[in-house]
Amino acid sequence: MTSPALRYDAAPRRREAILERLRASGHVSVSEVSQALGVSEMTVRRDLRRLAATGEAALVHGGASLPAGSHGRPVFVARALVNAEGKRRIGAAAAEMVAADDTVGIDSGTTAVEVAHALPEDFAGGVVTNSVPVLAAMVARRNTRVIGIGGEMSHDNHALIGPSAARFVRDLRLRLLVLGATSIDARGVYVRSELELGVKQALLDSAEDVVLVCDASKEGAPGTVRVCGLERIDTVVTDAPLSAALTRRLHEAGTRVVVAR
Repeated sequence: MTSPALRYDAAPRRREAILERLRASGHVSVSEVSQALGVSEMTVRRDLRRLAATGEAALVHGGASLPAGSHGRPVFVARALVNAEGKRRIGAAAAEMVAADDTVGIDSGTTAVEVAHALPEDFAGGVVTNSVPVLAAMVARRNTRVIGIGGEMSHDNHALIGPSAARFVRDLRLRLLVLGATSIDARGVYVRSELELGVKQALLDSAEDVVLVCDASKEGAPGTVRVCGLERIDTVVTDAPLSAALTRRLHEAGTRVVVAR
């Protein structure tokens, strides 16, 4: 098998691989790309500077993002198209865990929004969310009480985030939280940026039960900032079996694992 270092030893191929990651997630870190492509961080920084010079990326602390005003497909929409069927199955399975009169928090993310779409038409509980797509999905649901969490717009996640959003959530009580994440491993669940952290942790503190929705590709995926340990997650809903080691660690933490069919 060809090693990552050999596959990506040519600069044009490396830069194209970096651009593919940027288009999928909107942001990459130097350490993440270095590990994924099997090259040094110095090489990655050189590639990012080249991409910035041609206007294909914007340098940020520790990595790069898509340039402002990029005319490519919006990051959230691009992510939503990745494993769309698996995310729909996860959403349907997680929605079955919501009782008819629950107050449920629905986090931002392309998998979490599928839970909102899958709620029964006669759902008469409440939805609390900082996700703009979730709010849009709730517009026609007149039987559902909807509370939007205000904050600064994250264009990459189509979410409202920041200190004001976190403060708002602290006064709420949720029977169940549908949590999204970019990565999961034996130590916990992660997001890419600490800008997302405040709202997520405030939602966790307000919830009685927590359901993490993540497809199996999130296991070991790049994620820089830890949101919580596995012991804080009551149920993980995924689209395919996780590794035996992670499944064992989840069970040790008292976390149920549901594979959506």
